[in-house]
Amino acid sequence: MATDDEKAMLLRTLRAQRAALLSKIDGLDEYDARRPLTPTGTNLLGLVKHVASVQLEYLTDVFGRPTGRELPWLADGAEPDADMWVTPQETRDDVVALHHFSAEHGDATVEALPLDAPGRVPWWAAERRDVTLHQILVHVCVETARHAGHADILRELIDGAVGLRPGSGGVTRRSAARWAEHRARIEAAATEAAAPAGG
Repeated sequence: MATDDEKAMLLRTLRAQRAALLSKIDGLDEYDARRPLTPTGTNLLGLVKHVASVQLEYLTDVFGRPTGRELPWLADGAEPDADMWVTPQETRDDVVALHHFSAEHGDATVEALPLDAPGRVPWWAAERRDVTLHQILVHVCVETARHAGHADILRELIDGAVGLRPGSGGVTRRSAARWAEHRARIEAAATEAAAPAGG
């Protein structure tokens, strides 16, 4: 049976992943925060908007705790993937405020309900729709961490920034020249591995 300690640990994990995601737009101008960096249009501010939307859906509506905040990009008939990018009319402050709003209301749900509280995800397949807060909290943690990882890569493509903050653990310290050597070594290994045997 899940415990309050487990709920607190999951909530701490979710909060850390939210912070990691938001940190990736720090110090960027409007263009770099919004510009697409993959063939499918993935962009930093769009990831923040998407995760905010996911939190509102899963951590409020699913448990009968609607906030009353309508998200037009999730409405019936909305353009596909409208939650994954930011229009010129939407400001960065709007998107960040939505993210904080969704976090606050999601956290209130987690704090108010036990982990075995029942919920219903109407957009999931019928056999999976009935869920518990525990299932959904794990789902949202994973979703947020996945997109924080995407954001980490996107930010590196923009300006080379890696890790949670300058000097944070988990990233080897190298000069730009040393990183270029390291990358060249990996490229050479990939080329060698792909070469025909005996070629």
